[in-house]
Amino acid sequence: MKTAVAIAPEEDFYVVSSLPPSRTQKRLALAIVLFTSGVAFVVIGPLSGVRLRPVAAFLPMYLMAMFVIDSLTAILLFAQFAISRSLAMLVLASGYVFTAMTVIPYSLTFPGVFAPTSMIGDLQSTAWLFDLWHVGFPMFVIGYALLKDKVTTRRTLRITVPTAIVLSVVSTASIVVVAVFFCIAVEGHSPIVILDSLHFSPLFPYLVGVPVVTASLCALAVLWLRQRSMLDLWLMVVLFLFVVEMPISYFPDPERFSLGWYTARIVGFLNSGILLTVLLYEITTLYARLLHAIRGQRREREARLLTGDAVAASIAHEVKQPLSGMMTCADAALRFLNRRTPDLHEAKEALNQIVVAGQRANAVIGSIRTIFKNEPRHRTSLDLNELIRESLGLVQENLNKHRVIVEADLHDRLSSVTGDRIQLQQVLVNLISNAIDSMSDVDGSRVLTVKSGLLEGGDVSASIADNGKGISPQDTERIFSPLFTTKRDGMGMGLAICRSIIESHDGRLWVAPNARRGAVFYLAFRSASS
Repeated sequence: MKTAVAIAPEEDFYVVSSLPPSRTQKRLALAIVLFTSGVAFVVIGPLSGVRLRPVAAFLPMYLMAMFVIDSLTAILLFAQFAISRSLAMLVLASGYVFTAMTVIPYSLTFPGVFAPTSMIGDLQSTAWLFDLWHVGFPMFVIGYALLKDKVTTRRTLRITVPTAIVLSVVSTASIVVVAVFFCIAVEGHSPIVILDSLHFSPLFPYLVGVPVVTASLCALAVLWLRQRSMLDLWLMVVLFLFVVEMPISYFPDPERFSLGWYTARIVGFLNSGILLTVLLYEITTLYARLLHAIRGQRREREARLLTGDAVAASIAHEVKQPLSGMMTCADAALRFLNRRTPDLHEAKEALNQIVVAGQRANAVIGSIRTIFKNEPRHRTSLDLNELIRESLGLVQENLNKHRVIVEADLHDRLSSVTGDRIQLQQVLVNLISNAIDSMSDVDGSRVLTVKSGLLEGGDVSASIADNGKGISPQDTERIFSPLFTTKRDGMGMGLAICRSIIESHDGRLWVAPNARRGAVFYLAFRSASS
């Protein structure tokens, strides 16, 4: 099936002429049809004896409103044509230009609008211009319905959009001018359909009403057979109101300013404003959706940038520790070799430590890539106490440098845990290093307390406590957020990575104040046997 416009299907979502009608719109359209039908029945039947006074200002206000509404509708439809380049939209927009322009000579011929009598033509011209107004528009709708499945591209259009719009307006204006001159010219030879400034002749329903009803029903039938979009649905409502408007203009009182006549004008005003209201609502809705999509793309772009910053900061943060160890071992190896009697054994041991630190740095980088790529890792059964001892050994130089006393209380019957050795070791080293940094500016004894144990339900736990400066209550909730740090030279990724690793192991990581001073970080894992 060909699309109604020459754009990609995914873009049809943002074109009003291609939107399918929703269930709510169908129900609302049906409600309008039923309501106006009920009003017409009441006006023609039970209220047929009601008489109203003529209101001189009513008709000028009504005609001015019709001109403004139809002009605005035409502008919005021309905007849709500029987007879709559909000849059908151009024809429909021209139809609303036609109705707006026809209102002008109709107002000039209608007695009592701008002068006590007609400014151009006579009473019969008013009837024929009304016919022109209400028969011409359904013809444009039929043209729209027949062309809306035709795909239009820049090649087939052959002219620019502004040129097409200008030609459409000029052509429509020419048609209106010719039709007006014709109506005025034949007025003296035409049948009498208006007796005086208030009353209609018996020929009015046949010469004015029948053509309008026939043209509207034909356009309604064509649209019904070819309807697909929300625009088609509301055009059918407009045409139905054209049909309803005619009988209540004449029956039961064939005169102007009767209840039926006023009601017909109100229905005509509603008829003119329906499509404008729908277009404004749908355009606003589409604008909101487009704005939401743009904001989503912006958030996605910011998230990608944040992820890139996070990866870079993570690599720098995690590799910093192995590199520091390598530099320390390299300095030690040089000192052993630069002695008067080189200590080759100690130098060899320092070089071995460099190799181990390099392998660990490589493993840390691979671990970080795994975190951000969500790749599956090979996990084995691990002894948490052994991991704690290994981690303390990796930061032993740092512990000695800052004169930190380590108090280890490890459960001797601890269940094993399932996980990735490098990643869990990375978490423990990070937490221990943060504890050391927290105590670096503290006077007096610096105590690092590391514990392991069992929780209720068999889960395995560990805790790392320090007596440093601690964490303020307002920072407790944000301490695990990416790129948030309380250190002057921190990168804000260590704790975020730690929590991500622990959660990927189906564990938990949280922080609490220490009893006297400092902070305690708790870890909990499921045991391998559970």
